[in-house]
Amino acid sequence: MKKETVWFEVEENETITDCMERMGKQGFQVAGRREEPLFAEVDGKPVPIRQIILLKGIKEVN
Repeated sequence: MKKETVWFEVEENETITDCMERMGKQGFQVAGRREEPLFAEVDGKPVPIRQIILLKGIKEVN
């Protein structure tokens, strides 16, 4: 069997649990997590404004 891998971004208006439920409805299981800072430029300097949380989903594909 082959495994399909997709990264899901936790949206600003949802919790991690909400994202995991969304993944489950599409047949994916959580296999990893990654966080990345999101920056905005203020007065010519990068300023962190929030963390982007990504969940790695996998599912078996025939």
